[in-house]
Amino acid sequence: MLKLQEIPPVIVERPKDEKHGDLATNLPLILASRESKPPLQIADMILQGLSREKTVFSKIEIAKPGFINFFLAKDFLYQGLKDIEKAGPSFGSVDIKNGERVQVEFVSANPTGPLHVGHGRGAVTGDVLASLLSRIGYQVEKEYYINDVGVQMELLGRSVFIRYQQLLGREIPFLENGYQGDYIYDIAKEIILKKGDQFLEREDEAFPFFIEFSSSFILEGIKKDLKDFGVTFGNWFSEKSLFEHDNVNKVIGWLKDTELAYEKDGALWLKSSAYKDEKDRVIVKANGEYTYFASDIAYHKNKIERGFKKLIDIWGADHHGYVPRMKAIIKALGYDVDSFEVILVQLVNLLRDGKIVSMSTRSGEFVTLSEIIKEVGKDAARFFFLMRHTDSHLDFDLELAKKQSSENPVYYVQYAHARICSVFQIAKEKGIAIPSSDDVDLSRLELPEEIQLIKHLIRLPDAVQESALHLEPHRLVFYLQELAGCFHSYYYKNRIITEDKDLTASRLLLIKAVRIVLKNSFDILGIDAPEKM
Repeated sequence: MLKLQEIPPVIVERPKDEKHGDLATNLPLILASRESKPPLQIADMILQGLSREKTVFSKIEIAKPGFINFFLAKDFLYQGLKDIEKAGPSFGSVDIKNGERVQVEFVSANPTGPLHVGHGRGAVTGDVLASLLSRIGYQVEKEYYINDVGVQMELLGRSVFIRYQQLLGREIPFLENGYQGDYIYDIAKEIILKKGDQFLEREDEAFPFFIEFSSSFILEGIKKDLKDFGVTFGNWFSEKSLFEHDNVNKVIGWLKDTELAYEKDGALWLKSSAYKDEKDRVIVKANGEYTYFASDIAYHKNKIERGFKKLIDIWGADHHGYVPRMKAIIKALGYDVDSFEVILVQLVNLLRDGKIVSMSTRSGEFVTLSEIIKEVGKDAARFFFLMRHTDSHLDFDLELAKKQSSENPVYYVQYAHARICSVFQIAKEKGIAIPSSDDVDLSRLELPEEIQLIKHLIRLPDAVQESALHLEPHRLVFYLQELAGCFHSYYYKNRIITEDKDLTASRLLLIKAVRIVLKNSFDILGIDAPEKM
């Protein structure tokens, strides 16, 4: 007998080689040192205690140096097909979080210019992650944090005001560090259209108006671009509101009262080094100006007070140095630091004709998200942004994204759905009804590629759960590409509609399940499930 005082985590994985089973565990190897027994002996002891239920496993075997391999029974796989059909749109959802509240904050670009291609990657990452989290039982709120105060907003207002004056004939030099994109001219033209030249001689009065009008104009454009991209938010949170409701001053007072902040050289510092940050951080400068960190402290304190049990922030990779200090403040606020997650999204290289397109927001040399959507379409843009782990640089090939062929990954997976719809249309024209699983002899599905396809289909709940818990949406994309590959290979080798009515019925049910899984996955990714292509 095993003398376990506690059961260690049991890790069950899918072997790369099918000869090693459908599932495998190395638990005997983990227990060997604790039990002072050979791994194979432990494996044999575990095996003797396992159920021999044939409806789940057709075979369980021990393999050197200490693995237990499990082979799924066909009856279990056939039942999996039935479960897919009966669950329909809900297949893939696994309620393991019981409505626990989680907030996903993403994009949060300064309203100083249109969204560019880099913002697109963060946008779809956050949107799909929120969808995945909701599929495993979280109550999810998506939030956009509007950075609408500070130096960058003043610079935006001045940039537009200068263009306004230039358009009205005044010869005036532009700011060296001003925002130079064509959109600055567009905003200035809009102000002239609405207000004429009334601000030419009223600069003091004009400046606050130009800041407010410009940021609002840009923000409306951001909202439209995101909507066209299939991204919506439950809440748009203004940084300005933190100052209007005195939240920043209150949190600074709280930090002083709890001795988490101290004064040095005329500035106010947070004792973030006490919480594993590399050094203390300034929250109020010697001249009385607040740092961005001051607002972020107040903002995240506000999030906690709203009752979220988990906070997920999605930032650009250039903010990596900011993560330790935010974790420090989360801990200082008395919140479980493990419930605060930051996903860093690496840069996107946009390729056109094999060459990288250079981009700079300040100089106005960038490709906007709206341009990408117009050129390649919403679905291709979303899919391509998700094709790599967020911590990897991404090359976005515009020419590939536009191809109507199997070379294009999103076309390849969507065509699988369209192909199934085409088969169903042919069946309808032949007077063949799409069967229910209760009316089909599933044992007719016995080809190796049919069994392989079923195994892949029943994995969707695992793929969703793994993608959500690891905060890695790209996993679902990989799953979809593998599924599409399995289906297309099966379709090329075998006729679905045959002279054998029972075989036809079983194969129609099989591809019906494929269509359900494809559609449910597409819904999570926010892409269409076309019936024709």
